[in-house]
Amino acid sequence: MTESPRFRIRPARAADAPALCALLNRIIAIGGTTALETPLTPERFAAGFLEGPRFLCCFVAEAEGEAEGGAGGGESGALLGFQALERSPKLPADWGDIATFAQVQPKVPGVGRALFAATRDQARALGLTAINATIRADNHGGLAFYGKMGFEDWKRDAAVPLQDGTPVDRVSKRYRLG
Repeated sequence: MTESPRFRIRPARAADAPALCALLNRIIAIGGTTALETPLTPERFAAGFLEGPRFLCCFVAEAEGEAEGGAGGGESGALLGFQALERSPKLPADWGDIATFAQVQPKVPGVGRALFAATRDQARALGLTAINATIRADNHGGLAFYGKMGFEDWKRDAAVPLQDGTPVDRVSKRYRLG
């Protein structure tokens, strides 16, 4: 059994956009786990996850080491995943809406949990009372992850169509920060 790479959690920077965009686009290409279906450019990624009026915070998991690099298989400096928190007009003003993405190959144990600890602490510092996660009902791994983090179901949107028309329910889970 090989040892898991070490990583650290830090706030995302604008310079991370190309590597994080590549990580997200790989997940989109695989399909089945994100409501996002169209690949993003680094510019669209930055506008959606790293800045703007809805932006609250974004953290990355970065493999520890001496070399700098982009998203990849765990080499030093590789970005292993990210978690973004934003405001949503569909939610109360004191809630954040979370999105989590971690590299698929190889999976790095603990990345999601560590990202959530940083995001949760920042959400509390911002005075939020809850965090929402909306997950495709067929994304069993995502549902399990948010459940392990302490999120509870609070809403279900039935038969939301994918781009090809396939209906997939969306499950909204809430984490209370109180």
